[in-house]
Amino acid sequence: MGKVLDKIAKGKVLVSDGAWGTFLHQKGLKADECPESWNLQRPDDVLEIASSYVEAGADIILTNSFGASPLKLEGYGLEMQTLDLNRSAAELSKQAAGDQALVMGSMGPTGKMVMMGEVSPQEVFKGFMEQAKGLAEGGADGIVIETMTDPEEARLAIEAVKKVTALDLACTFTFSKNQDGVYRTMMGTDVASYLEMALSAGADIIGANCGNGTAGMIELVRDIRALDSEIPVLVHANAGLPLYQDGKTVFPESPGEMASQIEELVTAGANIVGGCCGTTPEHIRQIVLILS
Repeated sequence: MGKVLDKIAKGKVLVSDGAWGTFLHQKGLKADECPESWNLQRPDDVLEIASSYVEAGADIILTNSFGASPLKLEGYGLEMQTLDLNRSAAELSKQAAGDQALVMGSMGPTGKMVMMGEVSPQEVFKGFMEQAKGLAEGGADGIVIETMTDPEEARLAIEAVKKVTALDLACTFTFSKNQDGVYRTMMGTDVASYLEMALSAGADIIGANCGNGTAGMIELVRDIRALDSEIPVLVHANAGLPLYQDGKTVFPESPGEMASQIEELVTAGANIVGGCCGTTPEHIRQIVLILS
């Protein structure tokens, strides 16, 4: 049992961090620029984002490595820097965390569809192994494979991480409720199928991120708990469902509104709660206050 699972086993509900991308853009990241390149080019800015969540009271912070798989990085000509970018992502978050928080390395989709034949399973597997190796070398305490929709890609990611590290591993999918009131990913995967895949592949923690505000996540966690009462569950909700206002996407849920729903999310069965799109250190601070 690693550090993350150990804390969960002691009965503590852990608070994770919030959005990163919004902060990077506020600091000047251009639309066509690789966010992970800042780990080497502008490390102070990345460190400042990580530190803001530690100061807000988060028990866990992630890393600026969501898109740092070689398949994603090759779009920027940076695939040869995969190890360095992931290692530095973990090192920066560890520096911010100190002895106050744990660090989970973020791994997102490659952007290539295995099931559509856009890339071979072997290439995806190899890329995720390289990414996980870099995060582990940088000192990550765990890994979170997040925002997944394709069960085959997620399975490859889980198995790749397990092959090169012994770190606690979470895997979260992004679900939306369809017209029949059933939560599915954009690839059509339902909660039961996701759970079966993740557990058989070796995930230690499962859950959902993005795609829903806190209210939707409460329903999702209940669905998960109806299928499995034991597996630790991680939830990173958006700050409400997105709205398009004045030419840009906004997430309307205030820190107070989000925090007011957290106790119900925990009662539903969540072990780790944090934020995704639209969430800020203030959202996390107020969640910490509710749960403290």
